[in-house]
Amino acid sequence: MRFSALGDVAMMVPVVHSLAITYPDVRITVLSRNFARTFFEDLAPNVNFMGADLNVEYRGVKGLNALYRRLMAKNFTAVADFHNVLRSDYLRLRFNLDRYRVAHIRKDRAGRRKLTAKGHKCLKQQDSPFKKYADVLARLGYPIEINFKSLFPEGGGNLNLLPALFGPKNSFERWIGIAPFAAHEGKVYPERLMWQVVDQLLAHDPHVRIFLFGKGKKEEATIGEWCKRNQRCVNVAGRLETMHQELILMSHLDAMVSMDSANMHMASLVATPVVSIWGATHPLAGFMGWGQSLDNAVQLDLPCRPCSIFGNKPCLRGDYACLRNIAPEHIVEKVVKIISSKF
Repeated sequence: MRFSALGDVAMMVPVVHSLAITYPDVRITVLSRNFARTFFEDLAPNVNFMGADLNVEYRGVKGLNALYRRLMAKNFTAVADFHNVLRSDYLRLRFNLDRYRVAHIRKDRAGRRKLTAKGHKCLKQQDSPFKKYADVLARLGYPIEINFKSLFPEGGGNLNLLPALFGPKNSFERWIGIAPFAAHEGKVYPERLMWQVVDQLLAHDPHVRIFLFGKGKKEEATIGEWCKRNQRCVNVAGRLETMHQELILMSHLDAMVSMDSANMHMASLVATPVVSIWGATHPLAGFMGWGQSLDNAVQLDLPCRPCSIFGNKPCLRGDYACLRNIAPEHIVEKVVKIISSKF
């Protein structure tokens, strides 16, 4: 079970898939927020999904008790808590009292504090959520090797399920996705610099199409303005009805440019190479997308980095130099290297 943000839940997919393939006779139920159904409903024949809204339907202790009764009806033989927060702790307590086999994720907060300390940082690679999730399963008696590749067969998802403006993809075209936004300022590359990335990629190759991803009124307005500047920019924001459609589109991209955000993890689940941009956060915290290369991570070596695990803390310098000082050319160079290797 895991109820957190999209990126954290997306990182469960390679682990759950590997569990399902390794133990085909084990019935697996993933408990998460309803948005995550897309990730798991067709993952493997022995994987089921159960959605639960802890802010409405199962709010408070009364709601958690109702959820526990619903879970009890499934007759689980083991429970894996991939979240380890107050509400999952309560559910875990109930399972423990009823003598279920239960294990939970270990977050190693001490290691994170040393990594993000203001001075005398310990720049040590932290275990990824993939490993931490797998460790939980091992403690329950289900060791695995993570062998996930993609949510879709080789060649990507069915483009016919998308609106006509997104396809078909011609053999000579290069499709590049750009997701220029994130939840926190410490993760967001400045808009004026990101437009320079877009502009340079379009100038580099006349066969490049740029697909711009974003959600929210401000993000959609920015993307709309960018698309007016060049007809080879395609506005994805608000044009797709489901997350499944987004994943289909991402599976046909030759490269994706993303912040340390959910879009990085979504593209990773469909085996699309991602040029990821890191500011306040750092790959050493363990949140690199599944199967992504560190060579494609764009970041600056500053003594204050990383200052935050999730990018939600104010900049210690006050200028977000970790992002503002990244040259657009550096990002473009990495994208061009990826797409050139495919043609």
